[in-house]
This record gives sequence, structure tokens and C-alpha cells, in this order.
Amino acid sequence: MTQNQGAKTAGVDNILWQTAEQKWFAANKLVRRGYKPLPLRRIYIPKSNGKQRPLGIPTMHDRAQQALYLLALEPISETVADPNSYGFRPKRSAADAIGQCFNVLSHRHSSTWILEADIRSCFDKIDHQWMLDNLPIDKKILRLWLKSGYIDKQVFHWTQEGTPQGGIISPTLMLMTLRGLETAIRQATKLTDKVNVVVYADDFIVTSTTKEMLVDVIKPVIVTFLANRGLELSKEKTCVTHIHQGFNFLGFNIRKYQQKLLIKPAKGNVLNFLKRIRALIKSQSCTKPDDLIRQLNPKIRGWSNYYRHVVSKKTFSYVDCQIFQSIWRWCLKRHPQKSKRWVKRKYFRVDDHSQWIFSGKLGCGEETSSLDLFKANAIPIRRHVKIKARATPYDPVYIKYFQQRYFKTRRRVLSTGYYFHNFPSF
Repeated sequence: MTQNQGAKTAGVDNILWQTAEQKWFAANKLVRRGYKPLPLRRIYIPKSNGKQRPLGIPTMHDRAQQALYLLALEPISETVADPNSYGFRPKRSAADAIGQCFNVLSHRHSSTWILEADIRSCFDKIDHQWMLDNLPIDKKILRLWLKSGYIDKQVFHWTQEGTPQGGIISPTLMLMTLRGLETAIRQATKLTDKVNVVVYADDFIVTSTTKEMLVDVIKPVIVTFLANRGLELSKEKTCVTHIHQGFNFLGFNIRKYQQKLLIKPAKGNVLNFLKRIRALIKSQSCTKPDDLIRQLNPKIRGWSNYYRHVVSKKTFSYVDCQIFQSIWRWCLKRHPQKSKRWVKRKYFRVDDHSQWIFSGKLGCGEETSSLDLFKANAIPIRRHVKIKARATPYDPVYIKYFQQRYFKTRRRVLSTGYYFHNFPSF
């Protein structure tokens, strides 16, 4: 809580805990008696569709209180969560959700119709009374958090519904609100094997063999389930699609081509990524090559690692080509009076495999070394091994499973530069 990027953003009291003394003093003040949270600080971040997403930033003291209660609430949430829910859960990721999509859609006789569903303003619309009546947490403390209000442009506003995006405990509260969705769907469809649910946070898909089953049976069940919690489906983002038409989920395009399922990076996500990269390169017209490379490499590597488990090799080559063209224009613009051959010799080095390696120099004198631009195509494509649906790190039965899974995965991806947190000791 005090080590992540959010630790640099203060709440309405403008207090940050940066030193060990400040953290120790604050930890001694974490008591229930007399505790009253301060209002949230409202900020806005841009969404991909041009709109703005509201975030509620608690104070450092309120974040610490939430983290303390989360230590007790998360094991309960993991025990009762739907088996095919993958968002905001420890040891689970979007790669697991996409792996489950592959498992339920890749076979010859798999379901062919998909209900793409999205909950409208999920965090902001959850009914307060339902949470107070159904969530296993200190009711008094929960009520104080839900009713704390927020300050937007120095004006105080009361909160009548929802749990703030930005709170540490909010994702777990949302998960516990949506638990039981998969069970409700399966009971309504009489436990049909070809009806499958894959959930990631507030986005989810439901598969079936017929369109009528999704529209006439499953969708009304979902609408009723959400209405009891003060939620509703987004009309713009909820639709029924055939697998041969394909659909986008979590930034991936999932589609069958002549009975063969291929999962690729979604076209819109590729274009948005290249747009950001081009904007960054264009804004650094006076930057040294090595400084530009330091800014580009983490972005290219992180984006490529996200898609390294699916059919991405051709996309990676396309991305590398587009980035090269932007870099080449950047080089030519810096030296309009020089020849292209001169520019190539200055900014690109040659090795046995390529003659166009954009490189910057590190150090000075005889101790210079080169820093090369990372290429997305250097990431190897490896199929992700999906986590077991019932596995949770809080169940002693799965301790050995998670240890083996961690060390096997770590050995396989060390060559890609992908960073893993240390596995917790039990």
C-alpha cells in the first residue's frame, strides 16, 4: 500500500507516508475505536472511448485501514468466488481468462454463440444496502467507507451508491458482490456442459450452442442477478456474437477460422499502442537516442509480454516495422541537411543478424557500450498454462501446486525479461 505507484498520490489531507518513521507512527494509529474516514479525493483519468473514469482517492490512513480489513476479507472472497472469475484475484491474470476462453471454444463441438457482457459503471452503482446486508465484514466500518462522500473541485458530495474506484478494498467488495453469477447461470441452464462463463472484473462472456439460449434464458437471469445488487448491463457493450464472426475480450480478438480457433491481439489495441508510441517519439525531438530508448523499451516489452501467449508473431513484426518507420522519420528530422546514409551510420549499428539496429551509446571514452531498441518480435510465443479453476493460494491443498507452478513458469520466462514477485511462504 505504501510501496506501489498509488503511494505517490495523496488524499484530501495532502499527506504521504514516505519515511520509515512516518509509517511506523501511522501503523500505531490503526484502531477501530473513534475511527472516521475522510472524504475521497475525486480525480478523473481518460478512457479509451474519450470519456473520463472517476477515481476516488482515500487518504493514506484510510488506505491503511482498508488494507488491514482486506487481510481478513480476501481469504473469504477467494473461498467463495466463482471458479472462472479471474480479475482482481491473487495468482490470476488476464492470460488465465484467455486460456479458459481457448479451452471452452477451441474444440470442434464447442459452443458457437457468445454473449459479450459488460456491467455499466459497476463500481459506481453497487447498492450500499445489499453490501451491508450480504458482505461478511464489520458493518459499521463498511458503512463509514461507503458513506464518506467525495470532494470534487473543492465541493463536497455525498455518496449514495457504489464503492470508489481507487480504494484498496473496492475490487474485493466488487468481486464478492458478483460472486454467484456463474452458479445462477448454470442452474438456469440445468448445468449444461456447453454453457460456460468467463469473468474478468466487470467484463464477462457466456457461451452456448444456440443464440436463443443466450437471449431468452441466460440474459434474463443475468439481468435479474445484477438488478438485485443495483447493477445493470451496458446496452452499448452487450451483444451476442457467433464465433466465426469473432469478438474482442480483454484486448484480444477471439475467432474461429474454418473450425480453427485463433486468438490474436485486437486490432484496436494494436493501433492505440502504436499511436502512443508515435506520440512519444514525436515529442522527444531533442532527446538523446539512449534516453529515447530508455522510454520506449519498457513500453514495448510490457505490451509484448501481455500478448506473448497467443498468435502474435505476425503482429509483433508489424509493430516493429511501424516503430522503425517512426524512428527513421525522427532521425531524418533531426538532420535535414545530412544524407540518409550518414543518418544511418550515426543512429543504427550493424551485427550479424540486422543492419538496422537503433542504438544509443552509454558511458564515455573507452568504456562505451550500446543500448539497443527492444523489438517486440524478440519475445518468444509460449502457450500459457491456465490456473486450475478451483485453485486458491489460501487453500492448504494447493500449496504445492502453486509452488510448482511458480518455479516452472519462472524458469520459462526468465529469457523474456518478465518480472515475477517472490512467491509467498506459507
